[in-house]
Amino acid sequence: MKVFFVNTTKKWGGGEKWHLETACAMSNRGHEVAIMALPGKDLYKRSVSCGMRTITVHVSNLSFLNPFRLISIIKLLKKENPAILILNFSSDIKTVGVAAKFAGIRNIIYRRGSAIPIRNTLVNRLLYKKVVTHIIATSIETKRTILQNNSKLFPAGKITVLYNGIDLEQLDRMPDNKLYQRKKNEVLIGNVGRLVLIKGQKYLIEMALIIKKKGINFKVLIAGEGLQEASLKQMAVKAGVEDQLVFLGFINNIKAFMDNIDIFVLTSLSEGFGYVLVEAMACRKPVVAFNTSSMPEIIANNKTGFLVDNMDIDAFAQKVEYLIGNPILRESLGQSGRRRVEEIFDVTRTEDNLEQLLTNL
Repeated sequence: MKVFFVNTTKKWGGGEKWHLETACAMSNRGHEVAIMALPGKDLYKRSVSCGMRTITVHVSNLSFLNPFRLISIIKLLKKENPAILILNFSSDIKTVGVAAKFAGIRNIIYRRGSAIPIRNTLVNRLLYKKVVTHIIATSIETKRTILQNNSKLFPAGKITVLYNGIDLEQLDRMPDNKLYQRKKNEVLIGNVGRLVLIKGQKYLIEMALIIKKKGINFKVLIAGEGLQEASLKQMAVKAGVEDQLVFLGFINNIKAFMDNIDIFVLTSLSEGFGYVLVEAMACRKPVVAFNTSSMPEIIANNKTGFLVDNMDIDAFAQKVEYLIGNPILRESLGQSGRRRVEEIFDVTRTEDNLEQLLTNL
């Protein structure tokens, strides 16, 4: 098959990681693959560096209003004539998706990784009726929210749930570099994610305050960058827990981070697919998260970690404190988490499912 992956997001994140890794996997399986991306951005540079055929495309949120931009993309797609396009972003649909429709591309797939309901606007109704031919949802919860505002927006039978996969062999081979030097017998609690409101890192501060009052020796390692960093640091100072929080910034080696900690916590208010939970479980770490959006699809409650009622930070802190005091339970939950990843989220399984879907189309 000739498959083009289209992703014009400027920042590197989970969607970009999926597009690059999946494009490489499909190429290794013998398919003719290319990535269409914004020049100079992370996805473009990483795609080029790994030898993937990479096509420059200039797309912004308003590019669909530019007829010259549309015509140039139509010409490109007519010339290349891929069998399948996999789009990542709403602006990709409005510009590249529309151009693909005019170019006669039969399979225009939108991969949705956000569990946020799609707005029931006239533009969206037209796009999902006339342009998009299939949707890949990263979780059952994501599939549900696609039709939440309009049950007739898109045929439910053409929405396929495909979980993100993790390459366990590659993960296990990553070097174990210490990112933080443990002091005495302190317990290390970890969190990874963009420092933005939806990720809920402010609840880490509230959790830390509750646990600190119990006299427990611990640190919360926070990996990630974002607009909320300065605000979070100020909140930590105001709460008196600045000594319990360690901001590590962006990290490349997720295994090194997970190997460094004892417990992984995710305070996100919504996740299309909580990939970082899968990474933590793959590294045999017990996990604690709010029981919302896609989290219960990943965590087996009381078996690989704990799910807590949404935004109940007292209960959240209680579960973390319980794990701090029970190292044997941490080990047991971590081992169960690894087995769950091997059974459900192994990358070979998820790539097989995607290839079968594309073949059927």
